[in-house]
Amino acid sequence: MARAKIRPGAIVGVAEHGNSAVLVTLAADGALLDRRDIDLTHGLPTHPYHHEGSWAVGRYLDSPWARPMSLADAVALVEKVRTAAAQGARESLDALAKTIEIAAIAIRLCPPLPPTTEERIRDSCAASMADSILYREALAGAAEARGWAVHWYDRDQVFAAAATALGNKDLEAHLRAMGKSAGPPWQAKHKLATAAAISAKARS
Repeated sequence: MARAKIRPGAIVGVAEHGNSAVLVTLAADGALLDRRDIDLTHGLPTHPYHHEGSWAVGRYLDSPWARPMSLADAVALVEKVRTAAAQGARESLDALAKTIEIAAIAIRLCPPLPPTTEERIRDSCAASMADSILYREALAGAAEARGWAVHWYDRDQVFAAAATALGNKDLEAHLRAMGKSAGPPWQAKHKLATAAAISAKARS
């Protein structure tokens, strides 16, 4: 959905999944301007903490896809994916900003993690979250570099917040109508990204 430049004030909602994400962009008046899928790393391992990192410290070695991996190699792979994700985020947001003037972006809240890559790998709970957080942080960093405000949303509360922002109207009906207007695909991830943008727009 490509359109000409509009007035400033558009807000992007993000729903990430692995190294990919859905971006839904709403105008200041709530109109749908753009939706797109992006891939941040293009062919690199998508879960270097949870997969390769786990194998390096002895977790999940009985899985059929496991392979030998040293901790040093796992740490290096995480940094390679981090660098690629940062570049992919910059390129993706640059492409969006060519047609729409963006004021802010809404990204899922990142819980705290241990400070170093090695500590995150060794901590099984942290490793299970760290890959997704890596991609969210890449998008946040690229957005901040462009001067966009970054809003962090709680996935468990964002639909309620969006409904409140709409004056307690029927949010599901609103999202359904928007999806019908946009045409397929219009899935749960698109609804989540849209709710995030609506909620962030109200906070803006």
